[in-house]
Amino acid sequence: MKAAWFDRFGPAREVLQVGEIDTPSPGHGEVLVRLETSGVNPSDVKKRAGSFPNLLEDGFVVPHSDGAGTIEAVGAGVPAARIDQRVWIYQAQFTRRFGTAAQYVTLPSERAVRLPDHVGMDVGACLGIPAMTAHRCVFADGPVSDQAVLVTGGAGRVGYYAIQWAKYGGATVVATASNDAAAADCRNAGADYVVNHRSDKFVEAVRDAAPGGRVDRVVDVDFGGNLPHSLEYIRVGGVIASYASGGEPEPKLPFFRMMYMDLTVRAVIVYAMPEAAKEEAIDDISDLLEQELLSHRIAHIVRLNDIARGHELIEEAGFAGCVIVEID
Repeated sequence: MKAAWFDRFGPAREVLQVGEIDTPSPGHGEVLVRLETSGVNPSDVKKRAGSFPNLLEDGFVVPHSDGAGTIEAVGAGVPAARIDQRVWIYQAQFTRRFGTAAQYVTLPSERAVRLPDHVGMDVGACLGIPAMTAHRCVFADGPVSDQAVLVTGGAGRVGYYAIQWAKYGGATVVATASNDAAAADCRNAGADYVVNHRSDKFVEAVRDAAPGGRVDRVVDVDFGGNLPHSLEYIRVGGVIASYASGGEPEPKLPFFRMMYMDLTVRAVIVYAMPEAAKEEAIDDISDLLEQELLSHRIAHIVRLNDIARGHELIEEAGFAGCVIVEID
């Protein structure tokens, strides 16, 4: 089969290769999926660059965790009725060498989720990391009905879904954006209020927008960089759920101030989510997909032969939406 892989760490154009490797066969409890699309996420790019030093100990790696395609075969223990089912895939390349940047992938049956017929394969490749991470950030600490949820970076890949989940859960949603286009994306996702995080009056604007003057939860794109502001607009007993901390990777915490506010800090990564939380996210994603109530954005589509460009786009940033690799 045709696939992309890397056998050393480094810049995308130097280490990513495209060629032929063996087509896998499904083992017990697995399915074989003929892939049409593969999603590129920041964690995929970081792995290729060397953020997991032991990743290549067992040989080359086919990257990417997210994707979509059709089940062509099943292993022992999987109902034959799953054959020909359209599916979206998550967690393909986690503690495993073989991800979705290939014509075929085998993986545990539960990691291949039915994709409704009216939903495109490009959308299917957006759902694993972005939508599931957002779901965990919003709902990990209980219902958000009648709460105020602040989503920082609301126009980002995760933030865009987090706004939708918070609205789905019945919250008042405040989102941050740095320009008019990003603000429009936040409003299209359902944000009740959008504030410019570059404004000198940023904290005041968040508190003015939040019912009661404080937010109950923060879904944060930059925990360390935003923490000083977060403490100014979160309520006592609130929750900060964050999936990144690029501005300050190793922040110094004002522990006693946070302790006296009885704050909960939750660090989120989809790979480590409890299985029950993954199942809850999948159930909600499936429900909203069926009802056509979940919005998506595809920013760039590249071919498998140009997978390096997909990685470079994630590194360059500066756009809203997912990067998809179409599989030849």
